[in-house]
Amino acid sequence: MSERETYQPGVPCWVDNLVSDVDTARRFYGELFGWEFDGPGPGDYYVAKVRGRDVAGVGQAPPGVEAGWNTYVSVASADDTASAADRVLVEPFDVLPAGRLAALGDPAGAIIGVWEPGQRLGCQLVNEASAYAMSALHTPEPEAAARFYRDVFGWETEEFAPGVSLFRLPGYIGGEPAQPVPRDVVAAMAKDEGPARWSVDFWVEDADGLAARAPELGGGVVVAPFDSIPTRQAVLADPFGAVFSVTTAPGPH
Repeated sequence: MSERETYQPGVPCWVDNLVSDVDTARRFYGELFGWEFDGPGPGDYYVAKVRGRDVAGVGQAPPGVEAGWNTYVSVASADDTASAADRVLVEPFDVLPAGRLAALGDPAGAIIGVWEPGQRLGCQLVNEASAYAMSALHTPEPEAAARFYRDVFGWETEEFAPGVSLFRLPGYIGGEPAQPVPRDVVAAMAKDEGPARWSVDFWVEDADGLAARAPELGGGVVVAPFDSIPTRQAVLADPFGAVFSVTTAPGPH
């Protein structure tokens, strides 16, 4: 397990899903992951919890916004980060008392959030069953993306496998000691000819079991369970079509 009290600038720190029906989303994720929820906060926003620790957010989508999981990177100043980016999709604004956020568009159109923490620093629990583990960028323009994320967040890029690269933040130590990638890895990137987008992955006790359960709860299976690093992985969708992946957490269960 991994409890987090702080996030240094440049580290993904929070994920959330904005949907058209928050109650339906809470039921789906509550039954799938066993999440409990605090809230509502401003904007009909709820914080999902595991063992009493914040792990993700579920909130009401603004009109015209499709449901989808969002990734936020911790920054010292949302305003300074936005001013350094070419495309600012959502100008910095306060979400008091939690913090201040903005949303940027990368060269291929993937959306990444930035989070200047106030009272909410980010996920209080990561890399354990039912908690957030990693975000990945799927993009048809990996070279342009590598330059963008280096300039905005200081990430360095290293090839991991054909078509797959790792984003690393020099000096950062995160993750778990036994993980199969260096501990300064903050995200992954895959070359993908589809629309550019960020995806999120959650560790779970049994990816096969959740893939069987998701359709019963009104969701779906996008990619059936398959062998992956470190164990088994599946790609699922919630009742609104928001896609996310689940990976069987390494170690005994």
